Amino acid sequence: MTRRRWIADEVSGNSAVLLGSHALHLSRVLRASVGQEYDIVTPTGVRSGQIISVADDRVEFELGGGVSAVSSPAVSLLLSIFKFDRLEWAIEKCTELGVASIIPVISRRTESHLAVAASKRVERWRRIATQASEQSRRSSPPEIAAPLKFKEAIAMEAAQRIVLSETEHKTMLKDLLQDSAKDGLFLALGPEGGWTPDELKLFGQTGWKFASLGATILRAETAAIAATAIAISELQA
Repeated sequence: MTRRRWIADEVSGNSAVLLGSHALHLSRVLRASVGQEYDIVTPTGVRSGQIISVADDRVEFELGGGVSAVSSPAVSLLLSIFKFDRLEWAIEKCTELGVASIIPVISRRTESHLAVAASKRVERWRRIATQASEQSRRSSPPEIAAPLKFKEAIAMEAAQRIVLSETEHKTMLKDLLQDSAKDGLFLALGPEGGWTPDELKLFGQTGWKFASLGATILRAETAAIAATAIAISELQA
């Protein structure tokens, strides 16, 4: 039987601890008891863990040997900020698919009130990513960066950088991916309404390649999930 995986809140030597809501869910909802075994994600890798004490706000494990983990290509999303409920859904699903990091981007068409509030949402987004990582048995959660302005975001370097654009009709994402992208791929996805012409021009001037996800127009969260799934599937092949 596959063991459930938890990301430790604290690790010291051969001991690991879950705290707060983490511990409460395990102790109250899953009715944890001393002696049960789980996989525990630590800063040095995934290890087996046996519960040695249980309280509502603290569950402590004795750590055992390492557990093998599947590696994924280093796919990062530059995700233009859009409505928070849909953005959070995209973060959750892209985490499950294996994305390495998500960089929220304040673009020209990002609604002003969302841009202002985004920095206050980062910790919530990180919690969502952590929970999705545990559910999907990842060996570590993706990095959720603090929001960046558009010009700062597109200046970042990676082995391959691709922007998804509704104006691109010939080149499909899967046909543009290179083997080098396994070591670092940036996928940039626009907000509702897409990238502005000026933004697309800047992408081109800074060396980004343009790709399409197909003929239909996708919601921002659907595009993020589809692009992540395509990239990881192609690069793992």
